[in-house]
Amino acid sequence: MDLTRTDPEAADSVPADPLPADLVLTDLGPGDPRMAADVAPLIRALRPRLSADAFTAFAEEGHAQGLRFTVAYDTATGRALGAATHRVLATSRGRLLFVDDLVTAAGSRGRGIGARLMAELERRGRAEGCTRLELDSGTTNVDAHRFYHAHRLTVAAFHFGRELEPDPGEGRSGTDGDSGTDADPGRGRGPAGR
Repeated sequence: MDLTRTDPEAADSVPADPLPADLVLTDLGPGDPRMAADVAPLIRALRPRLSADAFTAFAEEGHAQGLRFTVAYDTATGRALGAATHRVLATSRGRLLFVDDLVTAAGSRGRGIGARLMAELERRGRAEGCTRLELDSGTTNVDAHRFYHAHRLTVAAFHFGRELEPDPGEGRSGTDGDSGTDADPGRGRGPAGR
C-alpha cells in the first residue's frame, strides 16, 4: 500500500509527507505551553489578524465558557497536525456540539486528519447527549464545503453577523479586529480554514 500522496497542484508532483502512522487526540487548556506552541499557529492560520496575546486571551475566556481545544498529534513526530475548538450548547433547537474552529496544518491536508477530528467531535457530541453537530464556514471556502458535505453536513441556515462598534470612549476587546467568524470572507480567515 502506498502511504504517500501526490499533490496534483504541485508543478512537479513531488510526493508529500507520508500519512501519519498514528494520531493521538489530546485536549489542551490555558496554561499548557502547547497552546502557544501548537494550537496558536493552527488557529492563527484561520485568523491571521489574531495576535499571540489575543489568542491567549481568547483561549482563557473561551475555555471558561466551555470551549475545548482538541489537537491531533502525529505520534511519530510529535507535531500538531490539526485542531478543533468546540463546545456544547443548549439551544432552542436542542443540545448541540458547536465547532468553532476546525483546521488541518497546510502540509497535512488530505491525509485523514480532519476526518479523524470530525469523527471524534461526533463521538463527543453523542456522549454529551447532543442531537446535532453544527459549525459555520466562510461562503468562499469551497474546499471546506466539500469536506463538510463529504462528512454528511448540510447547509441548514445562513449565519449573519455585523461588527459592533464600541460606545464612544470605550476600547475594543482583545481580538485585534478579527470578527471571530469566517462569515465575511474578506475578513479574518485565511485560506487554511475549514
